[in-house]
Amino acid sequence: MSNTLDEWLLEDEEPSVSFQSEDVEFELAKPDILTEWIQSIIEREGCTLHQASYIFCSDEYLYNLNQEYLNHDTYTDIITFPYTEPPLIEGDVFISVDRVRDNALQFGVPFEQELHRVMIHGILHLCGYPDKSPEEKAHMREKEEEALKLLQIK
Repeated sequence: MSNTLDEWLLEDEEPSVSFQSEDVEFELAKPDILTEWIQSIIEREGCTLHQASYIFCSDEYLYNLNQEYLNHDTYTDIITFPYTEPPLIEGDVFISVDRVRDNALQFGVPFEQELHRVMIHGILHLCGYPDKSPEEKAHMREKEEEALKLLQIK
């Protein structure tokens, strides 16, 4: 039997989106709705979900990851670790709840809106969208806005 790693991964487990916290007390509101939304964006991008884990953490926790794994000496709101190449989606998305809260205040938007933007930003990275150049950043922002319009939370 000569299955590729991607085939083996897909056969072995059901696709999943999971939410955890590390170094902070944080509970995500409406996780079922957000899971469906995330899955719909992945499908919309022509990708296949295997596993996406969100880890909500503190500024310090994410800062330490940024230093250790990316050699960046800066605070950030998100770090995405892809474990496969698109179109297969498998990875970890680390989000600083502290940074998202500060950014929401700075941008004058509700915390939940900024959180959802950052969450889908990580998924878009896993779907293969970079954001290094000004053009890539602008395209990423367009994709985020498209995705946010599809989120229906009452």
